[in-house]
Amino acid sequence: MYAWMFRRLPGPLWVRIGITLVLLAAVVLLLMEVVFPWTDQFHPLNESTMDIESAGGSADPRQEGPR
Repeated sequence: MYAWMFRRLPGPLWVRIGITLVLLAAVVLLLMEVVFPWTDQFHPLNESTMDIESAGGSADPRQEGPR
């Protein structure tokens, strides 16, 4: 499939390589700026399951006493 797409691009080899790199950069930019931020709401990877205060520590490290 990629060979067919590469053969369908116009121009000599160096032009086709340039067009391919621009298209690849456009796809990566689209993924990073639009698709991945949109799908981030469906991935709870940033949610912590451990609370600092319930683990025996203080939320503010300056308030902890000497050990």
